[in-house]
Amino acid sequence: MIGWLRHSDAAGYCRICNRVAKDSAYLCARKNEIMSDKIQKSYRQSRNIYDDVLTRSTWWSRLYMDIFWGGVDDNEIARTVLSYIPDDFSGKLLDVPVGTGVFTVAKYARMNRADIVCLDYSSDMLDQARDRFWKEGIGNCRLVQGDVGGLPFEDESFDIVLTMNGFHAFPDKEKAYSEVNRVLKAGGHLVGCFCIRGECRRTDWLMDRILSRKGWFTPPFETFDSLKARLEKGYRLDEYHREGSIVYFMATKESH
Repeated sequence: MIGWLRHSDAAGYCRICNRVAKDSAYLCARKNEIMSDKIQKSYRQSRNIYDDVLTRSTWWSRLYMDIFWGGVDDNEIARTVLSYIPDDFSGKLLDVPVGTGVFTVAKYARMNRADIVCLDYSSDMLDQARDRFWKEGIGNCRLVQGDVGGLPFEDESFDIVLTMNGFHAFPDKEKAYSEVNRVLKAGGHLVGCFCIRGECRRTDWLMDRILSRKGWFTPPFETFDSLKARLEKGYRLDEYHREGSIVYFMATKESH
């Protein structure tokens, strides 16, 4: 998920390292470390409220969703997205980022024929997902700590890639799109949902002024039309919908 940041100003000056590089395309490792620390810190700060917010399980999370997200129900969107995957699926599925597994645990408990790999950048999130899956007796999920910008899997390894509530947070989105496409088989399905901009001014303000500054979200953000255009370059759109500032979809990777 984290990539090198290329500084290309004429002087080759790096504001993070406070020095002039030997060339104008200096690859700043220190910037990479700072971004990584910020994201890990944001995950640790949110680990105890993450599930409450997404599932609207408390009065304050429902108020937050109503005011800033127009009353969007993540639970209903998650149910719709997961319904695109049959319970008797017997292929290989990558879930990135798995988060705490709050939305997928019941689904995976029914998918006992599937080979499931769950990846997340946050070890805190993975610990919660691991405990949740263990309590439900799910034994066909392998949990991996890793970076969506450099997935540790071979080309065309998966029949389905599931990505829920992740792309709005990935810092290097181009790498994330590229890697997800790389590990998905031709004819395989990309299934997911995440936040977009341009649908609600309050939500856009929240994403830009609060969530991005906290490290929970990372611009730039897709719009409904920009994501559609991006996906149509290499996928067939089987399902493509929006609910407030959330887009959800299923796309089939086309062979070239």
